[in-house]
Amino acid sequence: MPPLSEGDSSAISPNLSTFLDPLGLATFLAACTERISFGAAVLVLPYRPLIVTAKLVTTIQVLSNNRFLLGVGSGHLVEEFRALGVPRNQRGQLTDSTIDFLRECSESDLVEQNGQPIVLRQRPNCPPIYIGGTAAVAIPRAVRCGDGWMPTGMLPAELAPGIAEMHQLAADAGRNNLEVIAMKTLPLEDRSASIEMAQGYRDAGVTHLVHTQGVDSPEHYAEVLAQLDGEIRASL
Repeated sequence: MPPLSEGDSSAISPNLSTFLDPLGLATFLAACTERISFGAAVLVLPYRPLIVTAKLVTTIQVLSNNRFLLGVGSGHLVEEFRALGVPRNQRGQLTDSTIDFLRECSESDLVEQNGQPIVLRQRPNCPPIYIGGTAAVAIPRAVRCGDGWMPTGMLPAELAPGIAEMHQLAADAGRNNLEVIAMKTLPLEDRSASIEMAQGYRDAGVTHLVHTQGVDSPEHYAEVLAQLDGEIRASL
């Protein structure tokens, strides 16, 4: 059952209670696929213990032969922070410390947490880390410690200024090749509009476009995939 705001039983959609855990699902996908890349969009880092998160991400990378893509966020729902007993005003700090720890684990055989040295017998490969959230928060974090920005629900014209800003900040920091993974539902019922929107994202500087849509069955999923992998993809 999803958490509720005090005095407001409709604050959070009941549909949220159907979501599967992203790292649990990623472990399943690592086991039953061989070639595709897959990822989380997004994993809310402050909700999860740092060392346990690093171990789970490492496990997924090992099982999948490094096919995992990690979108991360800081979270915002007051009710979820309350239920977990995590201070909401520390979410930025917790996000940064987890990202830094994931990077450290991939770069050193010996790490330390809370004064305890940890020996990494199998040094993990850190997956690409894409920072979700608004431009004002996500872009500086992406430039500092991410591999790109993962905005959600924004149209190409809204994204273009932020993308330009990110690349300028990245250049100033000596970083290149930051990606932009945009998540948006294309109007697949209108072929021309879908192509035009997809091309708009490309022209705005988006490197990867993730179409977000629920499906009713494997057959429905195959239909959606055929639309995306047909004329839409060919137009790009």
